[in-house]
Amino acid sequence: MFTCTRLKVCCISSPDEARLAIQLGADALGLVGAMPSGPGVVADSLAADIVRQVPPPIATFMLTSETTAAGILAHHSRVQASTIQLVDAVPADTYAQLRDALPTVKLVQVIHVTDERNVAEALTAVANGADALLLDSGNPNLSVKELGGTGRVHNWQISRAIVDQSPVPVFLAGGLNPANVREAIEQVRPFGLDICSGVRTDGQLDADKLRAFVDRLR
Repeated sequence: MFTCTRLKVCCISSPDEARLAIQLGADALGLVGAMPSGPGVVADSLAADIVRQVPPPIATFMLTSETTAAGILAHHSRVQASTIQLVDAVPADTYAQLRDALPTVKLVQVIHVTDERNVAEALTAVANGADALLLDSGNPNLSVKELGGTGRVHNWQISRAIVDQSPVPVFLAGGLNPANVREAIEQVRPFGLDICSGVRTDGQLDADKLRAFVDRLR
C-alpha cells in the first residue's frame, strides 16, 4: 500500500489550467489527444505548449488513441510529453518498439474495467512492458469507442483485484469526485487517482472542486 496517493488531473485545456492544477497539488497532468468520443481533446500544438511550461517533477501524460507504434511515435513527436497513456489496446510488441524509440518515456496502459477478464488483461499488459496501469470506465467494444472521460464509476472490486496483483503502479479513474475520493482510496488502494469531470464546472477546471478533492485525498 502506498502511503501518499498521487493525483493526476486530466483534460487540461490551457496553460492556466495546468498552473491551477499544479498549484492545488497535482502530481501529473493529462493532455487528451484526438479521440473517437469524450471530453477534453486539445490540439497537439496546444498540448506541446503546455508540456513546455510544466516544471519538473510534474509529469505530463499524453493520451493517445493510436494503436500502432508508428502512430503513437508520431503523436509523441508532436507533443513531447514525459508519459504516454495508451487508451486503447495495442499489439503485444508495441511496448518494446516504443521503449526502443523512447527509452526515457513512461508507458501507461489504460484498462477499461467491465468484468473479471480485465484482471488477466492488465497483467498481460504489464508482462508486455507497461510501466503502469490506469483503470477507467470506458467501453472499447462499442461501435464508437468510449476510451475515457465517461464520468462513470466502474466495479471497484475488480480494480482492487488488479491492484493487489499488479507489480507496477495502478491509477484509478472513472467517476471520481470530492464525495467519493476517500471511499475510492479505501476500497481500491491505488497508487494514484485520475480526475477529470469531477472537478469541472461547465467544462472548466473548478478551483473550489479541485481544492475539495485534494483536501479529501490528502
